Amino acid sequence: MSRVLMFKRFERFWHWSQALLIFVLLFTGFAIHGTYEVMRFSTAVQVHTLAAWALIVLWVFAIFWHFTTGEWRQYIPTRDGLLAVMHYYLIGTFTGASHPYKKTTKAKHNPLQRLAYLFFKVVISPIIWVSGLLYLFYNDWPATLAGALELETVALIHTGAAFAMLVFIIAHVYMTTMGKTLTSHIKPMITGYEDLDEHH
Repeated sequence: MSRVLMFKRFERFWHWSQALLIFVLLFTGFAIHGTYEVMRFSTAVQVHTLAAWALIVLWVFAIFWHFTTGEWRQYIPTRDGLLAVMHYYLIGTFTGASHPYKKTTKAKHNPLQRLAYLFFKVVISPIIWVSGLLYLFYNDWPATLAGALELETVALIHTGAAFAMLVFIIAHVYMTTMGKTLTSHIKPMITGYEDLDEHH
């Protein structure tokens, strides 16, 4: 085994900052919808808006970083080994089988992760962005847009995308528990380093 720097400093900062901001957005979003009363409505809206702008800025920097470093290639989908990985998560992980995918610094994500992360980045996130900004700037909509789109529709789309993000997070957190130990998938995202087979 060799100790390899798998996740760079910005990558770890981006990951944990994104996670924190998404949790704040989900918490305040449910408060805005009246799911629970832990803060004033106006406070929930203000915190939600500030966290949303912070996340947008973070995403812009993350997109820039991915393209300038070439890390965007980590998310290119592939069918090679996809069925084996799916079989592992459905059956193998419960029967003691070893993971069929061996990660490297140039291929950090297995085929199933690539699909999930790509869906998060090119479907869920843009819908959250667009619907959230439309909702925020509702009073500034041009007449043509106001005549073609209802605020209620935007709100439903935004809420639906938020629930999709919540499902993604639940699945993501669950998958982190499927390592050799409870923290074996979490520790590399904190320290940056991971132990890999030498021939990888």
